[in-house]
This record gives sequence, structure tokens and C-alpha cells, in this order.
Amino acid sequence: MSTSTAVGRTGAESWRALRTPLLVTGLVVLGAIIILIAGTARTSGPFSPDSAKPTGAMALARLLEDHGVKVTGTDFLGDATESGAGKTLLVAPTGSLARSDWQQISEAQWSHVVLIRPSLRALETLAPGVLDATETLPEDSRDPGCDLPAAVRAGTATVSGTSYSAPGAAHTCYGDGINNTLVRTEVDGRIVDVVGTSRSFTNAELALDGNAALALNLLGTHSELVWYLPQYESSGFDDEDSDGPPLVPPEVRYIAWALAFAAFVVALWRGRRLGAVVPEPLPVIVHAAETTEGRARLYRRSRARDRAAAALRESALGKLHTAHGIPRRAEPAAVVSTVAARTGRDPAMLYELLYGQPPVDDAALMFLSHELDVLTLEVRHP
Repeated sequence: MSTSTAVGRTGAESWRALRTPLLVTGLVVLGAIIILIAGTARTSGPFSPDSAKPTGAMALARLLEDHGVKVTGTDFLGDATESGAGKTLLVAPTGSLARSDWQQISEAQWSHVVLIRPSLRALETLAPGVLDATETLPEDSRDPGCDLPAAVRAGTATVSGTSYSAPGAAHTCYGDGINNTLVRTEVDGRIVDVVGTSRSFTNAELALDGNAALALNLLGTHSELVWYLPQYESSGFDDEDSDGPPLVPPEVRYIAWALAFAAFVVALWRGRRLGAVVPEPLPVIVHAAETTEGRARLYRRSRARDRAAAALRESALGKLHTAHGIPRRAEPAAVVSTVAARTGRDPAMLYELLYGQPPVDDAALMFLSHELDVLTLEVRHP
């Protein structure tokens, strides 16, 4: 009758084996989440008030702050739908919002709204009557061509981008005589500026012509400025009136999390530790001498005299280290001097014996083996 013994780990043993990897993995994931939260779209997207890249707008944000304007960057829709009385809202050309999102922004009663290259839904909701002319004006230094005080004070500016047409009551500036890249209109007591591109206000071009003065005159009308970088709000995912499908569908986020969790589980499964060593009876008994002889025959068949000599010297050095208390990492010179002092042998001959070149033939290998045996015997029985 045969008996069997379970060698699997118990629940407690599994927990002890996994708790450290789980803790480390949890800390890494938590750190990554904190970094992602800290580095939100304010610093990663174009025309961000915290971005020092050529397409960023850190220089403009610093300029506004130097003139007493408090700049608050955000990518959260809730910050753009709070009460905006006595404040300016700048909407950057990022993300994709639904009609309902734009309606919430309109109902926040902002005193001044600046739309940078807005979508069709944004124009219909916040600047009715202003139409996208579907014509892009080339970059050029242009005169204001209007009586808008902010543009007149700024003078010539380097402007380009989307152009717009507007009703007669609106101020239209920096255009080609028909269409314009800057439109100011008043809707329900709120001033709305429509700008065809953010390029003139970026770090790369803010210092050109009167770009800085124009940006300061447009955005510095109130002491507080909310710099909104739209993302892809949940209300716009399934709204048929949204500005367009988001570049990154929301489903991708859930798929990515599922794949990350699956990779984590596979790592735990494949990276499990081995349990305790379990003795197992062998079908035959192999004596150490037979193993040595078999290995020697393999060396001889392949003519690996260098490896055989290295194995013999390593074994002899191990015995010498043990006999004299020499550290394993001791330099060859220290080993040779210690053994020479103990045996009285010539240090040069000892160095050649212990660290010399590989034997050139089988006879030389046998001689090396004999000399090493004699040396270890001398050390053991001086």
C-alpha cells in the first residue's frame, strides 16, 4: 500500500509568501495614481498655463499674474460651470464637450468669456450669430482694422488661423477685410471674444509684434481668470449633439485597466515562490566517484583541458583557503605568499601551479593534477 503526502502550501503560507509582493505592488500603483493626478492635463496638453513648451502658455499666465490677474488652471467641467460673475473664463481649444456641457457653461453667468478656436456647438451656445467662415488666414502681421479698444492699444499683432463672420453689431478685428480672426460680441450682458487660434499667445510667439499686449488686454479685464482646458466629459460620451467623437474613446480606459489587472494576476501566478524542498527517493543510486568519472570522460572527449584544469585548481584553492583561513576573494599574490610561507616553496612556481596557463596535452594535465594533490597534502600534513 502506498501513501502520499500533500506538499501544497496552506492558506497562511500562501499569504505570507504573497503579502510582500502585494504590498510593494500596491505602493507602486498608488504612487503612479498620485503622479497621474498631480500631472493632469494642465501640464500635459497644449496651451496649458503650466507648460513651458513652445506650444504652452506659461509665459502668458506669468504675464497676467504680474499685472494682478489671478490665473486658475483647470480641466474639470465643474470649475467652468460655477458662478462666474466678475470673472473671465478662457476656454482652450482642447477636448470635446456636448451641447449640454456648453449650456451649463453659458448658465454660469460669466462676465467675460474668451473662446479659443471654438467648436460649432460652442459658437451656437455662447456666441450666436458668429459663424465659422471655414477659411484659414495665413500667419501675418496684421493691423487691428477695428475700433475695439483692446486691439487698438495692442496695435499690430501676428495672427493666423480660423476666421469668422459676425453680425454688424460685433467688433471684428485682424482680418482680410471680409473674415476676421478676432470677434467680440455681447450676449445677454456678457462679453464673448472669439479668437481663431491660440498660436499667437503661446510661449513661442507671445513676444512677437503686439501679441503680448493683445493677450493682456483681452484676458486681463477682470482680477480673476479661470483657464479651462476641456477634456471629454461623461455627459458628452453618448450625446449625439457632442462636438465630435473623442480621440480616445472612454471604453479604452476600462480595457486598459482590465489588461493591467490581468497582467498583475499573471505576474503573481508565474512569479510564485517554490515551496519547501521535498525529498524524493531516486530510482538508482549514483556514487560521487561515478559522477566524477563521467564528467572527466566528457572533458576528455571534448578535449576541454582548460576547463578540467580550472576545476582542479578551484578545488585545490578551496582547500588552501580553508586550511589557512584565507578569504575567498583574496588576491592571487596574497594566496601565493601565504602558501609559500607555509610550505617553503618558490612563490613563482606556486603562482604557475595555481594560476598558470592551461595544460597543452593530457600528460601535462595529469602532472598538474598530481602536483596539486601533493600541495594540498603538504598543507594538510606539513
